[in-house]
Amino acid sequence: MEVILKKTIDTLGREGDVVNVKPGYARNYLIPQNMASTVNKAALARLQREQETIEKRRAEEQKNAEKLAAQLENMIVVITRKVGREGRLFGSVNTGDIADQLEVQGVTLDRRSIMLADPLKSTGEAKVTVKVGYQMSTEITVQVAPEMSEA
Repeated sequence: MEVILKKTIDTLGREGDVVNVKPGYARNYLIPQNMASTVNKAALARLQREQETIEKRRAEEQKNAEKLAAQLENMIVVITRKVGREGRLFGSVNTGDIADQLEVQGVTLDRRSIMLADPLKSTGEAKVTVKVGYQMSTEITVQVAPEMSEA
């Protein structure tokens, strides 16, 4: 089933694209969530009229994504946690912790855009991928340091 995307969806395409999806996915998810509309003459005519504003919005999103990527390019995030023997953490460092620390450093980012396969459970340094825009990502360095005890 062909649909016109009303919003950018990472797995399908950008706003204004005509994509072919399974009918159930379109009927049960995309159309009810107002993410897509069915392809017909009226919808194609509306898409044609709105094409210029869609292109401007895409260019603005691209520019913002590139700006964010440049800001995050060589950023190092240091997170301190209590550790046990052998450098293992009590708990773990997850995407929420990384997003909170980035916010302290002046970068507001949704935790869902941080691509961390598994929570970090030991001290050290790790490279973490951050999605900054449609099919655009950059890497940041996360350093997990042991918390100094007052003993």
